[in-house]
Amino acid sequence: MDCGSKCPRGQLLHLDVCVDEQKPRGGVLELLGRLRPQWKPQDIKMKVFTEGITNQLMGCFVGSLQESGAVLVRVYGRMTELYVDREREVEMFQILHTHNCGPQIYCSFRNGICYEFVRGNVLDDTLLTQPAIYRLIATEMGKIHSIKLESDNPVENILWKKMAQFLKLVHNAQSNTTAPHSSKLLREIPSIETLSDEMETLKRHLSQIGSPTVLCHNDLLTKNIIYDNKEGMVRFIDYEYADFNYQAFDIGNHFNEFAGTSDTDYSLYPRPELQRDWLTAYLESYKHSVGLEATVTELEVQKLYVQVCKFSLASNFLWGLWAILQARYSSIDFDFERYAINRFDYYFEKKEEYFGLTLS
Repeated sequence: MDCGSKCPRGQLLHLDVCVDEQKPRGGVLELLGRLRPQWKPQDIKMKVFTEGITNQLMGCFVGSLQESGAVLVRVYGRMTELYVDREREVEMFQILHTHNCGPQIYCSFRNGICYEFVRGNVLDDTLLTQPAIYRLIATEMGKIHSIKLESDNPVENILWKKMAQFLKLVHNAQSNTTAPHSSKLLREIPSIETLSDEMETLKRHLSQIGSPTVLCHNDLLTKNIIYDNKEGMVRFIDYEYADFNYQAFDIGNHFNEFAGTSDTDYSLYPRPELQRDWLTAYLESYKHSVGLEATVTELEVQKLYVQVCKFSLASNFLWGLWAILQARYSSIDFDFERYAINRFDYYFEKKEEYFGLTLS
């Protein structure tokens, strides 16, 4: 467990506490002693959430988890500092909270963060295809995509930089001859040379199709969507990868998540009819949020549909690289090798079809 890295958090409270992944209670109680001093240690309950495949997440509360005041403690996964910018993550938390699109972050600590518990339940995969639910998700994403920073400086799109970073880390990991390598990964994953060529092909093709750069979540799988049935609303959580990216990437990435995580099944990828209805709700929300007439035309939906199909390729490629790294470094019990293979298999299966789609 690496608890040595410390980084400045601006005005955010930073606590010099390290939480042990295997025995977290002692460290968590130390954090809560500062954040919730009125809580008696013997009354504090902790619920470990098992949905995550990057970090360890615990809900801390007295009484009921759904009552106000509950605290989420996130312990960073092993070696994730290689590819997650933790300072940027905190900045995204604060931006989204300011715009009423995210929970309040309370503090950072040596190997994690604490933030506000969002009332509701993690969205069940089966609800993704229900119109009332997916329209709520589309509407919320439209709101987030409309957020503009106060600075006049042009925003930087992070996709190709992030993809190149992942590819370099994969290359470095595979070049390390002292570490064991998975024969399954080496046999079924394309070579570094092939992956590098594919990334350049993606960059050439996707950079030319006119998808705007917006503030994106970039990791909208169901475990990062909280559904409040009583209020009839959804909220997004976990902003490790949130940053400015192509609009169509964020949507295409979410559509890829219909296939699930543990048992990836791309037959569940949304049908064109569902995608178009989703995109219509999204465009209505996005246009309204940026002050435009909210009427959506068939031409607008079709253009975004094609862009999303194409950027879904970039999503599969990026997370395929990510899964190779997780297979190498993560201590979480998950078959990252199979996940990487599934992501790349679907990328190559759909590449020719999606590259062939035209915007007109």
